[in-house]
Amino acid sequence: MPTAKTQKASARTDQATMVVSVYDATRQLIGKGEFLIRIFDGFQNQLFDDYKPAPTTLFRLPYRDNLQDNCTVLASGKAYVDAGFTPVKLSLKAVALVDLMLIPDNANFQFIDWNTLKSADAVASNFIATGSSDAEAQAHYEDLRQTKPAALASLLNLITAMKAIQLPSKTPLDYFKEILWNESLAQDRFFGYADRSMVDQVRRASLEGEFAPEPSPGLFHPDATSSYKQIQFGEANVQLTFHEKDTKKIDGVVCVKVEPDIDYYKDLGAHTLLEVIPNSITHGLTDPKKVYVLRWIAGKRAGVPEFAPPYTIGV
Repeated sequence: MPTAKTQKASARTDQATMVVSVYDATRQLIGKGEFLIRIFDGFQNQLFDDYKPAPTTLFRLPYRDNLQDNCTVLASGKAYVDAGFTPVKLSLKAVALVDLMLIPDNANFQFIDWNTLKSADAVASNFIATGSSDAEAQAHYEDLRQTKPAALASLLNLITAMKAIQLPSKTPLDYFKEILWNESLAQDRFFGYADRSMVDQVRRASLEGEFAPEPSPGLFHPDATSSYKQIQFGEANVQLTFHEKDTKKIDGVVCVKVEPDIDYYKDLGAHTLLEVIPNSITHGLTDPKKVYVLRWIAGKRAGVPEFAPPYTIGV
């Protein structure tokens, strides 16, 4: 029969530590204000729901050593877009660090000019100049900056994300020979021609567990022959879709049309139900602001170098 001492010990709940910090869209800690922090455990029990001052709060939360420790953390504030992340796994061995980015309501893209871009991010400016002269690249950049800012933000998001992807040989950016500067360049994707060896490189990366093939790629990408989604992060992974029947020889190299984009959700079911179907109903497209936030948060959670495209979001 258990003694009073063992009963008291069994009733005791171990405590795990979580630290939640809120950042603005310049990737800096928010200096002032109060934010509503909500924390739910893996069984959707509410562990915390109250306002805390910016930017950082330490929480002591019950540790169960089961799926209940997979928490969801949400943050919201007046005049900010809500943000959150799941799962955040509690542990007695390490502090669970949660960094969330909140962008202002009605925020705008804030771009640097072409010459500043060349100094600040040579990878981005060199990619934009793919197949073009410097003057043509500047014209393309400045035209998007003035007339299609969401498309420029999407392009910069994709460039920043792809330069961090290491295929068996080189990065996806290294295979492109031409960018299609036409109406197909949208706020959720762009098209270009790349050395067809890129297809084999991505397939090899898929076999090594870096990408996952998408079944029936033509369902969401008309005329696509194959499509592979990065699976490194819980959200905002790069998807590379190939249109291998559309070829072009550039500088003696046989190239195929490639369609990069970033989905909000890694899971195909969630992507279909929460992204594709709502967008089809509202005729909307993936929002590069949301991609920026999700990818930054996902990268912080994964402990990889900060996602820092060469623009910010502000008022």
